[in-house]
Amino acid sequence: MANPRLRALAWWKKFTKEDIVLAAVGLALIILSFSFLFKSSPKNTASTFALSSELVELTLLRSAKDRGAFCLDGSLPGYHFEKGFGSGSSNWVLHIEGGGWCDSIASCLSRKTTALGSSHHMELQVQFSGILSHDSTLNPDFFNWNKVKLRYCDGASFAGNPESEFHNGTNLFFRGQLIWEAFMDELLAMGMSNASRDALLVGLQL
Repeated sequence: MANPRLRALAWWKKFTKEDIVLAAVGLALIILSFSFLFKSSPKNTASTFALSSELVELTLLRSAKDRGAFCLDGSLPGYHFEKGFGSGSSNWVLHIEGGGWCDSIASCLSRKTTALGSSHHMELQVQFSGILSHDSTLNPDFFNWNKVKLRYCDGASFAGNPESEFHNGTNLFFRGQLIWEAFMDELLAMGMSNASRDALLVGLQL
C-alpha cells in the first residue's frame, strides 16, 4: 500500500508555481472580504439605528407642583418633546406610555420605585423611533410633526383625583386626572392650540 504522505506529496507536485500563486491570491481576497464584512457590519447597523431613532430629553411639568399633579410617589410628571418643522410644524403626535394599573396598595407601593410611579426613576433621555422617528424614509407621514411622549406614572390611566386617595399613611398620590389636565395645558401653551390640521393621539393600552 502506498504511503499516504507520499500520495499527498505527489498530488501537491501536480500544481505549477502559477497555480499556487493564484490560489494564494484567491485565499487572500476571500480573507480580506470577510474581514471587511465583519468590520463594516456593526458600523452600518449603528448608522441605520442612529437614523431610525434619536434621544430626546425628559422635561418635567412646570405647573405640576402648583396644581398638585403628582406621580404616585409625589414626584413631578414628565414628557419628552421634539419640535416639528416644515410642513409638519403645526401638526402633533402625542404618544401615551402604557403600563397598566396598580390594583392594590402593595402593587402601587411597589410601583413607586419604578418609572411607572416616579419621575425619579425615569430615563433622562428616550429614543424616538417608529411613529416618533424624524427619519423620513422610515416615518414618511409624521417625521416632521411635533412629537410628544407622555410618561405614565399615576397607576390609574390618568383617571385619579385627590378624592380617591388613601389617607392611611401610605403616601400614595392618585392624581392622574390632574396630570392629564396639566399636560394638555402645557402643550396647548407650547403651540398645540394652533394646530392647523391634525393632532394624533397614539399609544399602548393603559
